[in-house]
Amino acid sequence: MRRSRTSTRHDIVAQTLARNRLGVPAVVFFVLAAAAPMTVVAGGATTGWAVTGVKGIPIAYLAIAAVLAMFSVGYTAMSRRIVNSGAFYSYIAQGLGRVAGVAAAFVAQLGYNTMQIGLYGGFGPVLAGLVADRFGFTAPWWLYALIAWAIIGILGVMRVDINGRVLAVLLVAEIAIAVLYSVVEVAHPARGQITVDTLAPSWLLSSDIGAGLATAIAGFVGFEATAVYAEETKDPRRTVPRATYLALLVIGLLYSASSWAMSVAAGPEQIVDRARKDSTELMFNLVSPYLHRLWLDVGHILFVTSLFAALLAFHNTVARYSFALGRERVLPAWLGSTGRNNAPTWGSITQTVLAGAAIVVYAATGVDPIVYMFFWLTVLGGLGVLILMTATSIAVIAFFARRANRTDIGLWSWVVAPAGATAALLYVLWLTLTKFDVLLGITDPGSPWPVILPASFAVAALLGAIWALLIKLTRPSTYATIGLGADSATATPTAAPTTALATGGAR
Repeated sequence: MRRSRTSTRHDIVAQTLARNRLGVPAVVFFVLAAAAPMTVVAGGATTGWAVTGVKGIPIAYLAIAAVLAMFSVGYTAMSRRIVNSGAFYSYIAQGLGRVAGVAAAFVAQLGYNTMQIGLYGGFGPVLAGLVADRFGFTAPWWLYALIAWAIIGILGVMRVDINGRVLAVLLVAEIAIAVLYSVVEVAHPARGQITVDTLAPSWLLSSDIGAGLATAIAGFVGFEATAVYAEETKDPRRTVPRATYLALLVIGLLYSASSWAMSVAAGPEQIVDRARKDSTELMFNLVSPYLHRLWLDVGHILFVTSLFAALLAFHNTVARYSFALGRERVLPAWLGSTGRNNAPTWGSITQTVLAGAAIVVYAATGVDPIVYMFFWLTVLGGLGVLILMTATSIAVIAFFARRANRTDIGLWSWVVAPAGATAALLYVLWLTLTKFDVLLGITDPGSPWPVILPASFAVAALLGAIWALLIKLTRPSTYATIGLGADSATATPTAAPTTALATGGAR
């Protein structure tokens, strides 16, 4: 009997992430790193101008930040009641039902994995080009990608707070250099005149702004990961909301201000042409006449480390989603175990293996990693997260509508803000789908990829729904614990439904 008790206690601990390791700053560093500010400023904004031809990218960033702030009202309200590293998956399961929750889980796995893997296609070529340019050493892009892959694989199974310290150093440095470049750009405006033309709200009424908004929202992917780390925070009900709003404020202002500064230095009328000509070198070319080459080298290095930080952050996100699904037996149970550091060991290793295989495949096929790995996969991953945010906003309303006692939450938090966010996100989702060929840079109207790639999420959701129904038929006790998070490790077949009803219920 004593051995049985010990075994049970060990199993419960093995299905629990490290507690009390992260405060607000650490969580903010994780989500800002995933958003990759330097990558978005140097690459995302310039790509937005070049691909869409819309000058109002800076105001588009502010508009998306406002939409996501509204989304965060309901999102953080859910985070105070449901603490689960599965985040979107658990919220949708509790709000819209377990079948919808598992469908969302499959979408999340596809979306976050494509985002993480796609970043290797940017990291490898950018670092290879930097080393060749500065030191004359030429090596294939995949060699640098595999070096980063190995380091991230090691960090992924280490203590989460160690990961947080690595990201903190990289993030502070890249934000500092982005601010420095912006100050220099504003101090040297085109034709000697500072303008705010690209921040004019009138751009939001432009017929072409749809592609700009779709481009802008991709830059915010990662900010929503605050809830993924809820189980590892010191006070999840306070840490997650504070970290969410702080991260959104920082990246929203940084993206908008930095892109506006570039438009000032290049000139609003010339910014699109300069972006098409200079591509990701635009920001560096605008400041190169006024800064010592050392600062340009630092900026290029931080561009690379920004990609590395995003790789690490998304790796951690994928690992925790896999852990949450393994703990609840939606995926194989071994994914729901942790190692000595209480990190999601097997979730991390699984993601590492998958990413390594993808790098090998892309290297073997010889396709352009920037276009078909970095550009296409990150755009696809951003679409997946947008779908999840839209579904979560609907789930928030459904979750609180079923609660008998809502005296602790106002209409603004569970109806008005989520409904407004749902409408806005549906509009951006529609724009993204209709402009997907533009976002991928595809000019051939007969290309099937703008249809095939988004359809992959419909397939993932369908497979997830079918899998949930199979679980319901064959493992009803497992089905009853879907979406419960840490509680699923100790829930019994009879207690689980009661626990679910107490937190709002899931069907």
